[in-house]
Amino acid sequence: MKQIEMTGKTITEAIDNACAKLGVEFLDVEYKVIDEPTKGFLGIGAKPARVLVTVVGSDDEEKVTEVKEEKKKEPKPEKKPENKGEIKEEKKEVAEVRIEEEKVRADEADEAVSVEEAVVENESARASLTEEDKEKILASAVNFLKEIFDNMKMNVELNAEFKDNKHIVIDMKGDDMGTIIGKRGQTLDSIQYLTNLVVNKGQYPYMNVTLDTEDYRAKRQKTLEQLAFNLAKKAKHNRRNITLEPMNPYERRIIHAALQNDRYVTTYSEGTEPYRYVVIALKNNYSSRRYN
Repeated sequence: MKQIEMTGKTITEAIDNACAKLGVEFLDVEYKVIDEPTKGFLGIGAKPARVLVTVVGSDDEEKVTEVKEEKKKEPKPEKKPENKGEIKEEKKEVAEVRIEEEKVRADEADEAVSVEEAVVENESARASLTEEDKEKILASAVNFLKEIFDNMKMNVELNAEFKDNKHIVIDMKGDDMGTIIGKRGQTLDSIQYLTNLVVNKGQYPYMNVTLDTEDYRAKRQKTLEQLAFNLAKKAKHNRRNITLEPMNPYERRIIHAALQNDRYVTTYSEGTEPYRYVVIALKNNYSSRRYN
């Protein structure tokens, strides 16, 4: 799991800086606000926002792979005859470059240590949560959702609970839950995203909030898994790669997980958020045998 602590004038800027440093998209990370920004008086005493950003999901490996694939070896420059003075200058420049590289390696090592310490600190903070702390965290999520549904003129029953020290599940019941789910769960995902922002705005360690209603999450997972199997079969039969429609990171991970053990196809993601999509591609060892 990759994490980094980053600062910025605003919380959004700090998160964007961290995403740029890690080479990931905003929707592929979770974050905890460590310090909120302060303006100070006439600019005096102002402090930046400080956040701890964590890369989540199996997409991490594919992003690393994509970055590696994009790197190409630069052609070696042609050697030209040089005099001794130029050779000395070149050796001096090489030495300076090596010194700078060693400094960068040292900085990266220090950064890795600080990230590891942050992970340990975050886990320790979760383990030390009291029942009173958990009640306050759940209350912040429930109160926010009640405000949303009151504005929507909807009567929704909320059942919020901790599954562990870092995962909150909120089940919702009501008359017209289809409105809250929306097309392919887009409205539900949007409300869930906002709830995560509210819950993780305070002093507590990062919590992952999942909203569900009428077992939508489980049903959607089964639908996506069946879709993955059917499209993989189609890819083998037609001997062509299959491109799926854009999906959020959670749904892409379901497709990747469903086909990770398939002998003849592999999956990877392409595009940029929010239009990032999964490609089901044939492996090199695919044969011409028939599949049932």
